[in-house]
Amino acid sequence: MAEKSNPDILYTIVDEAPELASASFLPIIRTFASAAGVSVGTKDISLAGRLLATFPENLTDDQRQSDDLAELGELVKTPDANVIKLPNISASVPQLVAAVTELQSQGYDIPNYPEDPKTDEEKAIRARFDAIKGSAVNPVLREGNSDRRAAKAVKNYAQKNPHRMGVWASDSKTHVSSMPGNDFYANEVSATLTADQAGDAKIEFVGKDGAVTVLKDKWPLIEGEVVDATFMSAKALSVFLADEIEASKKDGVLFSIHLKATMMKVSDPIIFGHAVKAWLAPIFDKYGDALAAAGVNPNSGMGDVLDRIADMDNAAEILADIDALNADRPAMYMVNSDKGITNLHVPSDVIIDASMPALIRAGGKGWGPDGNEADTNCIIPDNCYATVYDEAIEFFKTNGALNPATAGTVQNVGLMAQKAEEYGSHPTTFEAPADGSIRVVLANGDVLHSLDVEAGDIWRACTAKKAPIENWIQLALDRQRLTGFESIFWLDENRAHDAELIKYVRPALDAAGVADKFQIMAPREATRASLETITAGKDSIAITGNVLRDYLTDLFPILELGTSAKMLSIVKLMNGGGMFETGAGGSAPKHVQQLVEENHLRWDSMGEFCALSESLNFLADSKGNAKAGVLGTAAEAATQGILDDNRSPSRKVGEPDNRDSHYWFARYWAEALAAQTDDAELAAHFAPIAKELAEKETAILSELAAAQGGAAEIGGYYHPSMDLKTKVMRPSATLNAIIG
Repeated sequence: MAEKSNPDILYTIVDEAPELASASFLPIIRTFASAAGVSVGTKDISLAGRLLATFPENLTDDQRQSDDLAELGELVKTPDANVIKLPNISASVPQLVAAVTELQSQGYDIPNYPEDPKTDEEKAIRARFDAIKGSAVNPVLREGNSDRRAAKAVKNYAQKNPHRMGVWASDSKTHVSSMPGNDFYANEVSATLTADQAGDAKIEFVGKDGAVTVLKDKWPLIEGEVVDATFMSAKALSVFLADEIEASKKDGVLFSIHLKATMMKVSDPIIFGHAVKAWLAPIFDKYGDALAAAGVNPNSGMGDVLDRIADMDNAAEILADIDALNADRPAMYMVNSDKGITNLHVPSDVIIDASMPALIRAGGKGWGPDGNEADTNCIIPDNCYATVYDEAIEFFKTNGALNPATAGTVQNVGLMAQKAEEYGSHPTTFEAPADGSIRVVLANGDVLHSLDVEAGDIWRACTAKKAPIENWIQLALDRQRLTGFESIFWLDENRAHDAELIKYVRPALDAAGVADKFQIMAPREATRASLETITAGKDSIAITGNVLRDYLTDLFPILELGTSAKMLSIVKLMNGGGMFETGAGGSAPKHVQQLVEENHLRWDSMGEFCALSESLNFLADSKGNAKAGVLGTAAEAATQGILDDNRSPSRKVGEPDNRDSHYWFARYWAEALAAQTDDAELAAHFAPIAKELAEKETAILSELAAAQGGAAEIGGYYHPSMDLKTKVMRPSATLNAIIG
C-alpha cells in the first residue's frame, strides 16, 4: 500500500517489469534524495491496486487500499505536483480477468468480471470494472500537454552506437491496408461549441420507429470545446477484412492486424473481434449458436475462443474444422511462433504503436508461424493515422533503412491535457444496438451531430477543450523558439476534427508573428517531410494530437534509438506542477517472463534515470531547493556515465541486467556528487559512499551475477509479494548495506 504523506516527489507503483525494477531502484533514489532533504513517496496506480481500490466493501480492513489514482488526479491540478510516472497496464478484458483471478487466489474477494451482465447488480459491477479498463490512468493524470524527446545524452549515444536495422528491399511486398471508406476518418463530423451551446449534453440512439434511448446523459461540454462524432460501418469492416484475408493469401504475405485495443478500449476490441470472426467465418457460420451458448466472444481474442471451445462437448469436431480452415488461410503474423501465439490470440498482444515501428525497423518483416521472417500485410482498418505507417513503409522501400548513426531526431509536442482526443477511452463509444441514428443533443436542445447507423456499427465521440488547445499551441511556440527546429502541425484540413483545430492554430501563429516558422501538413505529408529531414541529419518537431503523440513517440524513437523506453517525457501541468513519464512498457510482459524463468531482468531504466533528473531539477526551480538541483545535475552525469560506459542491461541471462545498471547509476551518481563544488555538504556526504561503492565493485557484481540463472519467485504477476519482489531485485547484501 502506498504512503499517505505529502512527499516532495511521488513515484508511481505500477505493473510488470517497471515495477520490478522499482524494487531495486527506488531505495537508491530515496537514500540519495534524503541527503538533500527531499522526500520520495509512492502512489499505487497498478492494475491490481486500482482493482482493490474499486471494491473496498469486499475486502477486510487490512486488505483495503486507498484510491491513489483519484488522489493523484487531484494533485496534478495543483502547483505542488511533482510526479514520476512509470508505464502502467492499460488493461484489456483478458488482462483484467487474469488480474482478478490472481487477486482471488491471494484471498481478495474481488467479484468476477461480468462479460455479459444480465441483472442490475451485474451491470453495476461491470460499470465499475469498465472504469478500470483500457487507458484509465492517463486521462486522469494528464492535466498538461506532452513534451517528448530523446534526451541529448541518449541521442548522442545512439548515434555513436547505432542499433541494428533490417534491410529494406524496393520490391518488398509489405504494405498497409485500410478501408476504402465508411470508416472513422470518412464519417467524422466536428464543431466548436458557442457559449449558448455549453452545458450538459446527451448522446441518444433514435430507432427506426422513433423511440429514443439515452446512451450518455449529463455529458459536460464548455464554450470553445471541439466536439467530434463519427462511426465505422460494421458491414464495410467485415467485407474489408474478408477481402484482406484473401489478398494476403494471393500475395503470399503474412496476415496481420494492428490496433490499439488498450487505449481505444471500446472501439478497437470490437474491431479486433471482427477480425477474429472474419478469420473464423466458416466456423461461426456452422457452429454460431453453440459457440454463443458456450460464451465465445471473439472480442476477447482467438486464445479465449479456443479455450472455450475446448470445454464444449463437440470440441474435437470444431477444433478439427479450425485446423482445416487455418491450413487454407494465409500464414499469420505471430506474437510468439515458438508457442503458437498468433496475431489474433489476445487483443492487447499486438499494439499498433509498438508492433508497426518494430516491423518497419526490421525492414518490413514480421515473424510467421514457421519461425521465419516474411513480408506482411499490415491491416489498419481506419484511415485517420494508417497513412503515417503507409508513408513510412513506402519511404523506406524507396530510400532504404534509416541510418541511426547519422539520423536527426523528431521531437513531439502532443495535445493530451484534460482528456483531449481520448478516442475510445471513455464512455462515449457505443456499438449501435439496431438500425437508426446516434446524435449529440446539447443543453440548449440543439442537435450538434446526428449520424445514421446500422446495427453493430461502432460510433464514438471525443472532445478537446479550448484551454488545452491554446496551451498546446503555446508549448509548440516555446519549443520552436528554443530549438529553431523545423516545426510541423500534423493536421489534415480535409478531416473534420483537424479543421476545427486549425481554426485555433492559424490565428495563434499569426498573433505571435511566427506563421513563417511553422507548417501545417496532413499526417501522410508530414511523415514524408519528417523522414526526409532526419535522413538528412536535421531535426524536426511534430506537433500532434493525442493519438498521434502516442504513435509517433514510439515510431521515431524506435527507428532512431532502437527503443521508445529511453524517451524524455515531460508533462507541463497546466496549473504549474510537473509530471515526468518514463517511457513505454510494451515489452514488459516478456521481461517478466524471463525474470521468472531465468532471474534476469532486461528492463532498461534509462527512462527512469532521465525522469529522475528532470523531477529533481523541477523541484529545485519550483521550490527553491538548491540541493535538489545539485542532485539533478549529478543524476544527469550518472545517466551519461551509464551510456558512455555501456552499463545498460543485456538481453541474455548471465550478463549484466537491470540490477547491475542500478548499481552503476548509484556509483556514478555518488561520484558526481562527491566531485561537484556547488554544495560542500553534499560532496562530503557522498564521498565515502562513492569510495565504498567503487572499492566493493567486485563483491557487488559477483553477488548480482550469482542471483541469475534459476527460477525467481515473486508471488504473482499482477500483484507480486513485496517481500519476494524485494528479495529477487535486491540480491546484493553488500550493495544493500551501503544504500540502506
